[in-house]
Amino acid sequence: MLSSIEEYLPGPPTPGSIWSTSELPSRGTPLHDLMHLGLPFEYFSLIANTLQVERKVISQAIGVSPASLARRAKTGRFSTIESDRLLALIAVFEQALSLFEDDVSAATKWMCSPVRGLGSRRPIDMLCTRVETNAVLDLIGRLERGVLV
Repeated sequence: MLSSIEEYLPGPPTPGSIWSTSELPSRGTPLHDLMHLGLPFEYFSLIANTLQVERKVISQAIGVSPASLARRAKTGRFSTIESDRLLALIAVFEQALSLFEDDVSAATKWMCSPVRGLGSRRPIDMLCTRVETNAVLDLIGRLERGVLV
């Protein structure tokens, strides 16, 4: 019997996923440490390019004003909260990609369009709180299972 629990080390992310493209750890202690430190600013453009979404749209989605974004560019890091919102964006977009069978433009279009199951709000506008993010993830799960919304 083991006297202590060893840390789980996940396998590599799926090739072509946002996690592998960005080289961000997808979970575990490396991700936790990075979140507390704050994501490096370089990830912002990489995420925008991967998701095919304008930087302005992403900054609005994570609740970062243009002035704050300029400060983050100078300091080179996002705050813990902003980093958490960026990762929420990635997690939601990964699920949208799965829903749309890895069609990036279809997933992006869905993320940036009003959705009836979210009270006609755009999924990308629902990333500033955990409750809203969970509502988007829940909707995606229901759509994947064919549950009426």
